[in-house]
Amino acid sequence: MNAFSAGASADAKKPTGHFTVFPSTAPAIPLMSVVGTAQPRVEGAAKVTGGVRYAADEPMRDLAFGCVVTSTVTRGRVRDIDVSAAEGMPGVLGVIDHRNAPRLNLEAGSFFGPDGGMHLLQNNEVPHSGRPIALVMAETMEQARSAAAALRVTYDEEPHDVDFSLEHPAARPATPFFGEDASVGDLDAELAVSAVVVDERYRTPEEHGAAMEPHSATAWWEDERLQVIDSNQGPFLVAMTVATLFSLDPKQVRVRAPHVGGGFGSKSGGCGPQLVLAVMATTMLGRPVRVTLTRSQVFQAVSARPATDQRVRIGADADGRLRAIHHVSAFEVSPLADYLENCTELSNTLYAAPAIRTRRIAVPVDILPPYSLRGPGATPGSFALESAMDEVAERLCMDPLELRLRNEPAAGPVSGLPFSRRNLVPCLREGARRFGWATRDHRPRTRAEGHLLVGTGMAATSFGAGALPSSASITAETDGTFTVAVGACDIGTGARTALTAVAADALRVDTARIRVLIADSDLGPAWSAGGSRGTTSWAWAIIEAAAKLRSHMDDATLPLTVSADTTESLGELPLVERHSYSAVFSEVTVDPATGEVRVRRLLGMFAVGRVINPLLARSQLVGGMVMGLSMALHEEGVRDPVTGRHINADFAGYHIAAHADVPDIEADFVPDYEPGDPSGIKGVGEIGTVGTAAAIANAVWHATGVRQRTLPVRLDRVLEEQPLR
Repeated sequence: MNAFSAGASADAKKPTGHFTVFPSTAPAIPLMSVVGTAQPRVEGAAKVTGGVRYAADEPMRDLAFGCVVTSTVTRGRVRDIDVSAAEGMPGVLGVIDHRNAPRLNLEAGSFFGPDGGMHLLQNNEVPHSGRPIALVMAETMEQARSAAAALRVTYDEEPHDVDFSLEHPAARPATPFFGEDASVGDLDAELAVSAVVVDERYRTPEEHGAAMEPHSATAWWEDERLQVIDSNQGPFLVAMTVATLFSLDPKQVRVRAPHVGGGFGSKSGGCGPQLVLAVMATTMLGRPVRVTLTRSQVFQAVSARPATDQRVRIGADADGRLRAIHHVSAFEVSPLADYLENCTELSNTLYAAPAIRTRRIAVPVDILPPYSLRGPGATPGSFALESAMDEVAERLCMDPLELRLRNEPAAGPVSGLPFSRRNLVPCLREGARRFGWATRDHRPRTRAEGHLLVGTGMAATSFGAGALPSSASITAETDGTFTVAVGACDIGTGARTALTAVAADALRVDTARIRVLIADSDLGPAWSAGGSRGTTSWAWAIIEAAAKLRSHMDDATLPLTVSADTTESLGELPLVERHSYSAVFSEVTVDPATGEVRVRRLLGMFAVGRVINPLLARSQLVGGMVMGLSMALHEEGVRDPVTGRHINADFAGYHIAAHADVPDIEADFVPDYEPGDPSGIKGVGEIGTVGTAAAIANAVWHATGVRQRTLPVRLDRVLEEQPLR
């Protein structure tokens, strides 16, 4: 008897361009029995009974607290910080500012290179509003806050610039982190012979992750090793960044993120300000220090999706065949760090056209360095492209669904690579059938219920899928159970539950015999929870480790541990385009007297590979669609052009949709099995958000005849284009 039979009773490197490295042939996972079934979260009971601790909840002996002080000007220099009053207050342990802060490695950064957003308290410069300029440390959080309010800061203020647009004089070509801009065919010639040409501008605002859990970190030194508990999306990558930033040996740093209350990208990308300052504080005090950002500080000092200004030109024949796509996208960047909001990604891959040209433009303004937010690039890019496609259908008096079906590519329109699987058409057809699209009158303002105008809209979209190098280990224990260790991170998505199912099926045992350890940098290299690649990357490593373990079990002495790393196998695989796909349909009502828009129905059909857990996957997709609705109708980071400061840096001013804002919402799947994939998994974290805003904006046009090219679709914007009554 070995570990597989013991206790078996019922009680017992980065993607390139817009395509992804992935296999055409690979060892298949054994026949699954748990994957594909609805399983409750393994930590669900603990969460609903208060048994789960987040980063700000962990008890700690001799814990001190830090309160962040942020700048009140947008650009300039700190002339002086008078700390005398604060240092004399009860419980205060000290103040850190640019005069006494530990020195940092200024080459440290994120995927996009050195990031000055992390290089806190290194000089007296103020590069953006809300920049952390000091940290007050005290015995209690209340004492730290009181002392922080007693600091007296004087500035030498300088002129700032937060006026973003495509025509900004400092605009420059974006750094091509994900491949060069596209140029296929003769754009001018194809536009010249097109029967219709749409040429419009589309704008999206700064948008924030606004996760329920504020950013918090606790840091302390233990046996000459830096220990960190932090709310982040990838402990291993964060640990490597901390080591670089503070010039430490990576083996000296351990980062854990046991439970994370949402991230949406705002807790990825390296070190958040709470972590940088907590490490500085514990290094200076020699005791554990916790730093938790206030909600206002989260809005001002944590990265957000940048505003975009996009021009889309599409030319088409009279029969709806596209001849040309031209997509120019400008987005905000900070002088502190480079970044790419890859809004033209979908224009490179979604539709066939003889000529495709894209251009990405970075516009430096005085803001915090932007970073990824759910569906980076694709979400604002989809709004522009899919709105323009709807306008092409309008000009042609054509069903917008039919327009998309007529322009399905056989291979990557720009890359020329084959698609691993492309199941957009099944999403479109099944979504249309369920939504009742066939009965739609495609003319605007043709349906009313009482005084309300009613409209329907749709959008097609995709999001890149694939895997990135990760490692995992599995231990066969003497009691017949298995311990699976992988540096994954569960940011509320259900990663523990999903990986338990994958491991159980790969080992061909019941889930009760699986124990999954995650969220610890000591567990080895692993991709973060981001880019819709986390689960795929982690699962692949687990599957490889399980196969290796099974091959060693016949004559093994227990306990036995084996490890796997997917770096080599990923590097040997051929190139294909691999995506998740979706079709989103919406129904809205518009009050012509007030311009108020209400979403009555949302339906999304998704091709997302093998679904590990339909219960959790639907939850992710529904949540993503609600976030897309929030983008369409509510979310807008607003800065005062005079001061450069956020004027809605809280939940009272930054409006966010809730599930109650959509009375009827449905997400479902079409078959999307890929036999050459060892897991068949694609991410579901972002595809739900990507196309939703465009589907809603298109429905608003159908209801009113007023085209919305700027998000969010506010009451005043609906009314100002033309009177509705």
